[in-house]
Amino acid sequence: MTTAPLPASVVSYLNAVPLFWGLKHGPQKELFHLDFMLPAKCADALRSGQVQAAILPSIEYQRIDSLKIVPGLCISSAGPVRSVLLISQRPIGQIRSLALDTSSRTSACLVQILLWRRYQLRPELRPGAPELGAMLRECDAALMIGDPALASDFPGLQVYDLADEWRAMTGLPFVFAFWAMRSDVADAGSYVKLFQEATAYALKHLGEITQSEALRTGLPKPLIQEYLTTNIDFSLSERSLEGLRMFYRYAHEMGLTNGVKPLEFVG
Repeated sequence: MTTAPLPASVVSYLNAVPLFWGLKHGPQKELFHLDFMLPAKCADALRSGQVQAAILPSIEYQRIDSLKIVPGLCISSAGPVRSVLLISQRPIGQIRSLALDTSSRTSACLVQILLWRRYQLRPELRPGAPELGAMLRECDAALMIGDPALASDFPGLQVYDLADEWRAMTGLPFVFAFWAMRSDVADAGSYVKLFQEATAYALKHLGEITQSEALRTGLPKPLIQEYLTTNIDFSLSERSLEGLRMFYRYAHEMGLTNGVKPLEFVG
């Protein structure tokens, strides 16, 4: 393995913390150089070669050539996830315009698939910054993701949890992101154990993570603990892979990707 730290882009949202915390604080911390970015920027950094590994929004695997998935690890939910929400001023069947949070590409695809396949809706889409008030002044509904969605209440609005909607439609978990690496990393296979050990290390230190994330986000510690142990699953199981393949098929059928690339894994 190369002695230079591996450049990797990671997401600073709460749901990603167990995937990178061990790389920052654990025994592997000298082996990685972490850049913190929004999910969409993580994908762009991996695409450009700025980094060699990333916590990748799952849809971007279908849009970036020469990537491989680190086995066993992901950010998924069998629903509800609580941090990926469709927030509407009217019942879902009456949505005609939708504001999309541009920081997430996977959730933007997921909401379009759900609206079409579950409700036969194809609303007008308006990408924009994740500011709910402005989004709902322009549109009937808005997509919100990450810590802002988890931290907020939405009185008087209809709230739909997208992982729960996906589970209701398919019976499967939804995979939002996973570790991916560029195929040209000569010793990529040797990193798999490091990624897996770092996540295991983080999950053994959830109390410490909960404490620090409560200070960072202002969220109550019981909410953080429940979110990371109940709402989010960090293991890329066979059921999760089945859900991921279905997501890719549906995305292609809607013209959101150019094809359906098979899953290839590091190692």
